[in-house]
Amino acid sequence: MFIVIGYLVVFGSVFGVFVAHGGNIHVLMEALPFEMITIGGAALGAFVVNNQSKVLKATLSAVPRLFKGSKYTKARYLELLAMLYEILQKARKEGLMAIEADVEEPEKSELFKKFPSVGSDHHVLEFTTDYLRMMVSGNLNAHEIEALMDSEIDTHHQEAYAPVAALTRLAGALPAFGIVAAVLGVVNTMGNVGQPPAVLGGMIASALVGTFLGIFLAYAVAEPLAGLLEQRNEDASKEFLCIKSTLLASMQGYNPATAIEFGRKVLFSDVRPSFNELEQHVKGKK
Repeated sequence: MFIVIGYLVVFGSVFGVFVAHGGNIHVLMEALPFEMITIGGAALGAFVVNNQSKVLKATLSAVPRLFKGSKYTKARYLELLAMLYEILQKARKEGLMAIEADVEEPEKSELFKKFPSVGSDHHVLEFTTDYLRMMVSGNLNAHEIEALMDSEIDTHHQEAYAPVAALTRLAGALPAFGIVAAVLGVVNTMGNVGQPPAVLGGMIASALVGTFLGIFLAYAVAEPLAGLLEQRNEDASKEFLCIKSTLLASMQGYNPATAIEFGRKVLFSDVRPSFNELEQHVKGKK
């Protein structure tokens, strides 16, 4: 919703003020298709050349999700922490072997089914069960597991950042493609130098639309999307850090209620549930 509002403000401010100041919108509309094909086509081709197929797929998948609300809400974190609490509580009361069946077949586990938002998330489920499995096996200590967690989170961050970098590079290239389109327009104008001044003026105006369009697409479209995607990735990383902190606290001997406090504290303040909110939610899930 905020993306749509933001773009309405951008387009309204740029094109609305242009028209209100006496600008001829028809000049822009006439030149727009040709300039857009030149700039957009060149940018798309360069984007494909500049990125591996996995980055292209990740970018095409990530951008549409930006137009939806963020799933990383306080309600989601309440459910995540409640799920971790129940897992650790079960392990504490019945022993680590009691959660082995839940860990080995999480899709069949009644425990995970109680928390549909996070219990059905493939990434959360895989990250959680992988390290619970290591805890059950007892072959690794807390420091070794922490090192593994850090490596996995770092890898996840690198993969998630690839579309951000791709969009940022695209934003940096678009003004240059706008200049290319403008230069071609000037070349076309010079080839028709014998035309009346009114015709030449229109051709020069069309050429300048290329420069405008390249800059506009870079700083009003591509770069804002890259910035928002980077922020969403930071939110995703926090979820893994929350799980990491909770599980490590449990391995170090803290009881489940204290362990989830470690996880709660790493969350951003706008989505971090208060101590009382978390306590009430956990009790409500029993």
